[in-house]
Amino acid sequence: MTMKVDYGTHDALLVVDMQNDFCEGGALAVQGGSALVPGINAEIEAAGKAGALVIASRDWHPVDHVSFTHRGGPWPVHCVQDTHGAAFHPDLALPDDAIRVSKATAFDADAYSAFDGTGLGGYLKEKGIERVIVCGLALDVCVHATVLAARQGGFDTLFLERLSAAVDPDTVTECRREFTDAGAEVSS
Repeated sequence: MTMKVDYGTHDALLVVDMQNDFCEGGALAVQGGSALVPGINAEIEAAGKAGALVIASRDWHPVDHVSFTHRGGPWPVHCVQDTHGAAFHPDLALPDDAIRVSKATAFDADAYSAFDGTGLGGYLKEKGIERVIVCGLALDVCVHATVLAARQGGFDTLFLERLSAAVDPDTVTECRREFTDAGAEVSS
C-alpha cells in the first residue's frame, strides 16, 4: 500500500547509500537511483518537521577494500573514502543535523547493513527510537540488509519501496516477501 508516513519523535528516517557511485554514472549505478532523490528529499523534510531523526548511511571504503574484485570480492572499486563516488548525491537535501553513518570502513570486513559494526542500533535505542523508516539504494543489497537488521534489532520497521531501487529488479518480489516475513511493513 502507498501511504503518507506519519512521522513522530520516536521515528528515524534511514536513507541508505544515496551516493554518487550508486546513481547513474557511478561505478555501481542502480538504474533509477537519481530519480529517487526528490521523493527522498520530501521524506527528509517531513521527518525533520515532525522531530524524527534523519540518518544517512554510506559505504565508506578504504582504498583496497576486501569487497573489491582485485581483492577477491564481488564488486568493482566503489565508494572509496573522500572521493566523488563516495559523496552523497549532490541533490540530496540532508540537513546539517542529519546523522551520517559510515559502514564497511575496515580493510578486511564488508558491511551491507547500516547497523553492521556502526553502533547505530544502540544509538537509536538510547535516543528512544521505536520505528525505523528505510529507503534508498540498493533495494536488493544494502537496503535489504538494513531492513532485516532493523527488525532483528527490535525496531518497528517501515520500508518505502517507492523510494528504493534494485540492482536486479527481478529480486524485488522476494525482498518484499522477506521483509514482511521478518515483520516489516512495506509501503509501495
